Amino acid sequence: MKFDRILDNNTLWAVRYDNSEDNALQELFSQWNDPQWLVDFFLDNMSDLESYFKITDINQAIYDTIDDSMRIQCLILDISPDANLDRIFRPLHNSRTSEMLLGREKARIKERPQHTSWLRIYAIKLEPGCYIITGGAIKLTRTMKEREHTLAELNKMEKVRNFLLDGGAIDAGGFVDYLSEIQ
Repeated sequence: MKFDRILDNNTLWAVRYDNSEDNALQELFSQWNDPQWLVDFFLDNMSDLESYFKITDINQAIYDTIDDSMRIQCLILDISPDANLDRIFRPLHNSRTSEMLLGREKARIKERPQHTSWLRIYAIKLEPGCYIITGGAIKLTRTMKEREHTLAELNKMEKVRNFLLDGGAIDAGGFVDYLSEIQ
């Protein structure tokens, strides 16, 4: 497991999993902007799209996904060095009310016409304003445990969290120190 710096000020990183050419963020944006990948995904998950979002037109789902992908990409990558990532990322579980060590977080588009966004970017929060992106998903169900692809994202978050804990990288300073030791 490796980590790619996304923002020069060391506030945003993305995991590059073993045997992957790209980091988790690059892979997400590649999938979310690939019409053929999206056709396959929505065909496989049509019942969720219809039951939860009441959308029956795959072309509309693809259009909405690509549009949301561009919007969330701009939010994350076009951020100024003094911007607050805590405004983008929120606790993974809506019921969580306090901070936790290496908390699991999510980012999504808050306001969009017609329906809520189903795109999610998942991350581990090192400390306020500092995150490591572990992956993301198109979430078409109420909970992540309902589908294999979102459950896999939960497992990836936990794997990265445990990796960081084992390496003693429990905050931004510890993470940067850990990276300098292993490189």
